[in-house]
Amino acid sequence: MRKLKTTKVTLRFRMLDTGKETLYLDYYPAVYNPQTGKETRREYLGMYVVPLQNRKGELHTNRDGTHKYNEADRETIRLADIIKANRQNELSKAEIYTDQEAELLKAKERGKGDFITYFQDMGKDKRDSNYCSWQSALKYIRAYTLKSDGRETKRFCDIDLLWCERYRDFLLNVQSHRSDKTQLSNNTAAAYFVKFKIALKSAYKYGYISKDINADLKSIREKETRREFLTLDELKILAGTPCTNPVLKRATLFSALTGLRHSDIRKMRWGEITDNNGLYTLKYTIQKTGKYEELPVSEQAIHLCGERRSPPDIVFEGFKYSAYANKALAQWLGAAGIIRNVTFHCFRHTFATLQLASGTQITTIQKMLGHKDIGTTMVYAKTLEEAKREAANKYKYFKYK
Repeated sequence: MRKLKTTKVTLRFRMLDTGKETLYLDYYPAVYNPQTGKETRREYLGMYVVPLQNRKGELHTNRDGTHKYNEADRETIRLADIIKANRQNELSKAEIYTDQEAELLKAKERGKGDFITYFQDMGKDKRDSNYCSWQSALKYIRAYTLKSDGRETKRFCDIDLLWCERYRDFLLNVQSHRSDKTQLSNNTAAAYFVKFKIALKSAYKYGYISKDINADLKSIREKETRREFLTLDELKILAGTPCTNPVLKRATLFSALTGLRHSDIRKMRWGEITDNNGLYTLKYTIQKTGKYEELPVSEQAIHLCGERRSPPDIVFEGFKYSAYANKALAQWLGAAGIIRNVTFHCFRHTFATLQLASGTQITTIQKMLGHKDIGTTMVYAKTLEEAKREAANKYKYFKYK
């Protein structure tokens, strides 16, 4: 058993511009705040008093230098003293706790924090489309919490497996925020639920939740969808079609030639591209997974990068994920006569599909795309087979009797 250093609690007054004083508790050393997940020195009580003044506006003081107050304010201060004494009593008990008991107390305090705020904070570190996806997922977890608990907050200690399973059912039946008449798609629900599970796993790892609920929680199974891609002829037409956003055009075609994601192209620096007698290699860290990769890059793809600059410089400077860029992409595709719903990520699909069509081994494509699971890459083989089947049945050249 060890003796823990007791935190001293002091009632303090802070003068505001309005002439009122706000009352707060000063903790030394700092204490853990379950709402923010951080240590703090101050706890504002939401209580206010007004020092008495003379006719000249000077404050009345006692012999010890403290301010004088009317009876109502003295009662407020007495109540604040009671709160201070209770806080001090709670903290003083820690002196007789063992290390294990002290840790259990800390875990209990962490458990009183808000999971929804924790989820929101996790999303703040994301970027671009991933950030938008986390923000959308946040809307649904808030909506579910409001429906299930009657509020938009959820304490960690109140989370159980049943509540989580009901959230999964909620996502599978809820209407999309984008349209009151459209149900949230299965795969979008699956993506949002994955983020929920990530947050649960993180909360357990850092001691906010006492049980690994995520391990017992089944995911929403994604349905297979067709991976949209461009044919080689469409890609050639697109390359010859002017675009109002030149850096977008170069970056998009670069993705079709390398299979790189939007996030990795956007952060590329010249120092990551090596030239060994005309053999180019991109040595980079995949933003999505954090894995280091060395990707062979064709001379044609390097040509799209433009004139080489200093190593720290961004290759595709000015290339951003935005509504403006998406609009420019749609206009460029329309000008080329491509009217399908093609997103930037479809050019990564195009790379994989064209490589398969040209005879590149599936394991080689897996490594070039940075897929951990070969099953992810196999989806492109199925997409290519479906495209061939469509092409075979597209035209009837003659009737046979």
